[in-house]
Formats: sequence, structure tokens, C-alpha cells
Amino acid sequence: MKKIIVPIDFSEHSEYALETAAVLAKKYDAEILALHMLELSNALISNAENVQQEETVFYLKLAEKRFQDFLDKAYLKDIKVTPLVKHFKVFSEVSEVAKEHGADLIVMGSHGASGLKEVLVGSNTEKVVRHSNIPVLVIKQNPILTDFENVIFASDFSEEAIKPYLNASRMFKVLDAKMHLVYVNLPDNRFRSSVEIEKRVASFLKAAEGNIDKMKEVAYVNDYSIEKGVLNYSNVIGADLVAVATHGRTGLAHFFEGSISEDIANHSTLPVMTFKI
Repeated sequence: MKKIIVPIDFSEHSEYALETAAVLAKKYDAEILALHMLELSNALISNAENVQQEETVFYLKLAEKRFQDFLDKAYLKDIKVTPLVKHFKVFSEVSEVAKEHGADLIVMGSHGASGLKEVLVGSNTEKVVRHSNIPVLVIKQNPILTDFENVIFASDFSEEAIKPYLNASRMFKVLDAKMHLVYVNLPDNRFRSSVEIEKRVASFLKAAEGNIDKMKEVAYVNDYSIEKGVLNYSNVIGADLVAVATHGRTGLAHFFEGSISEDIANHSTLPVMTFKI
């Protein structure tokens, strides 16, 4: 891991993300790209009048000064931090910055005490998650522990889940974290027998890994909803992080064959990392 992007909006939640990124940067000798999106109107940017241009420069200088003060943190000492101020109007363009700089991870803070339900629906974080081709780590509170030793990766073990699974495997290998695979079986029309689940998992692992060596590492959990199964299992194993797969077109809306898994993030007190399908 060489480069970590942290979008900054000067909130305490973006500071949580910045502090988390700092821990990771120190551990892996990575650079932090601190990104502030200056949302100027098109009229202000494109108007050729001198007054408008002067106003634009004023806002840019003001943002740069505030940004410099925000980055004056003791925990950033000895870390290479590159501040970036962009004129973008929407956070979905964070993915362009990530591609341009070859970033490995985006770390963002979640607004709202109730979790990601508001954040992942029609918000800046949702836009980043939707458009990002690299993993997005969403931090919900002041980081206490950032050593991700035990990570849950919940999957429906479908063919389209192979890509995020492989990306997650690579990421958690870098983070030196043990990835616990879990399948949640529900008592509705998606209920599967033990034999059906094992066949599905075996087929998945054969396609993804070329073997079924990890069959014994997959946990099968019975519960009334995906989110309850995932979160209950995270408590059982003492997980530090929950990883989920996301569709680019709809954020988390179609995770697990159409279930609304925003609730996983909404009710989880753990950090959540997303991997695009």
C-alpha cells in the first residue's frame, strides 16, 4: 500500500478518517493524499469578469489556509502528506483523483450517529463508494484500534462476488488480517439446504482460487436477516472490520442478491470496507 486518499470536509468525521489513514500510512510507509473538494459554482469558475476571478482566487486561498491548519496534526508527523484542493462539484470525482495518482485505498468518515444509512444513500460517501474502483474504508467514529486482525467478508458466493472476494483477499493480505468468510442463510425464499450451500461455496472457491482448500474456513450462519447474521457473527469472532461487496450502479442496494445491506453498515459499530463488484 503506497497511497491513501482522504477526502476532507473539515468535519470531525473526516478527522477520524485522517487519523485512521495516518496509522495505516505509518505502518506501511504510505503517502496520504488529503483531498479537499472546493465546491464552487460553474458561474464563478467560468465567468471571465475580473471581479468573479478575484472572488474565485479568494475562495481558493481561504480553503488552502483552512486546509493547512486542519492538517497541522501531531499524528501526521513523519508522514508524507500531499494536500490537494480541487474545484470539483461532486465527490464522485474522487475516483478520478484516485486513478490519476494510482491510489490503493480511500478512507472516509461517516456522518451521523445512526451510521451509514444516510451516508450511503444520496450523499458524498455513497457517490465515492459507487464510483470507486479501489476499496473504500468508511470510519464511523474516533479510531481506537486500527489493527484489523479479524475481518469478516460476507458473501452470497455468486459468480459476480468473485472479483470483490479476490480484491478483498489481496487487501487483507497486505493488512496482515485474517479474513473470515461467512454465508448467511435466511428462513425465506432464499433458504438453502446445507448440501446446496456447500455446492455453491465449492463452485465459488474452485472458480476463484482454483481449489476448495478454504471450504472448512467458511462459516454458515442462520439468521432472520443478512445484517443480523453478519453483525452477530462479527461479535462471536471479535471482528475488527466488516467487508462488503458493492454494485457500482446502486451502491449497496443489490448486495446479497438484492437485499438492502445498508443496514449492515447502519447498525455496525465497526469500520466498513467496500469492494466494487
